[in-house]
Amino acid sequence: MTATRLLTLSWDDGFEKSFRTIAAIHDEFGVKAALNIISRASEPGHVPADEWHNAPTAGWDLWNELAARGHEINPHSHTHLNHARAPWDEVKREIDLCLDAFGRSMKGFRPERSVYAMPYNASTPEVEKYLLSRVRALRTGGSGFNPLPARDLRRLTCTAHGPGNCEAHLDGCIAQWLSAPPGWLIYNTHGLDEEGWGPVSADYVRRLYDRLLKVPGVAIVTASAALAAAEAASNPF
Repeated sequence: MTATRLLTLSWDDGFEKSFRTIAAIHDEFGVKAALNIISRASEPGHVPADEWHNAPTAGWDLWNELAARGHEINPHSHTHLNHARAPWDEVKREIDLCLDAFGRSMKGFRPERSVYAMPYNASTPEVEKYLLSRVRALRTGGSGFNPLPARDLRRLTCTAHGPGNCEAHLDGCIAQWLSAPPGWLIYNTHGLDEEGWGPVSADYVRRLYDRLLKVPGVAIVTASAALAAAEAASNPF
């Protein structure tokens, strides 16, 4: 059956404990996780951006291990600088440092196939223009309700909720998505349980996937894979 409703839980920040469990949950259900990594946080000496980034992060060895299992590892900035507030020179340097680090450290990384997840879900037209000269697509703030993947779809919106548990908000978005015409919901999640801004529980994710994967026409996808399938004029979901 061709999927007509796609869901991406887009996990930010690279918390080691959470991301190991997130990958394991996706393995249980036979789907791939969409994991977005702060490049500087994957290296020694990282200073967290704020109180919501204080959970221990992992390094490139884990990200390469998860990528080898088929999970998607995408860039989420170099230091979590707010791309909509900092001077343009700083933002450009942040983007370049992030993509350079991915190029050095992630096996097989190709920026032109990647989806850049904006920190704080914040961007400007100038930032987006530069990013789209380097990456396949970007994920920024918005409704989270996107059209189904297409060759020309490059700006993806996501929604989020926090700083507390976001399960009720996510449930509301899912109900709206299931009752709407076919489309693609991208929801910006972070850590599990008490890690990160707007967390969910591991049990919640399992229950959610168990329920949704029984709904005809629903598929759980990663952003890059969905866009690649659109470019290939195929629908493997």
